[in-house]
Amino acid sequence: MLMSGLFGEDLFDEFWGSPARELANIDKQLYGKHAQSLMKTDVHETETDYEMDMDLPGFKKDQINVKLDDGYLTISASKDQDTEKKDRKGRIIRQERYAGSMQRSFYVGDQVKTEDVKAKFEDGVLRLCIPKKELQALPPANNTIAIEG
Repeated sequence: MLMSGLFGEDLFDEFWGSPARELANIDKQLYGKHAQSLMKTDVHETETDYEMDMDLPGFKKDQINVKLDDGYLTISASKDQDTEKKDRKGRIIRQERYAGSMQRSFYVGDQVKTEDVKAKFEDGVLRLCIPKKELQALPPANNTIAIEG
């Protein structure tokens, strides 16, 4: 059987693929063979803050959303499906552009406020700067259990 490796994936997957195989590889269908490398994040610590660099190739600034809620910083990105579906002769030979969304969350602490976080998107990389906040000391807890009898 002739299988093409021209595109880095099997050219005839859609002809011989089974539904179970398709469900198991849903992220691969949405973002191709590089799905495991999406939203890769580097976190660097400085004396005053944490700096995050997140790879979001192929996204535009308006397709990215950053929210801070209850100490969790959530970054989400979504793409709409390409509306062009036909080649010059009206047949689809291979379609690799899909719609989808993804998100990641990081706990940054309850002391961080929305106005403290700085964000910049440039060349497919989202850069976030989250200031370090002093942790408030918790009062000593009495964790002794009383024994009856």
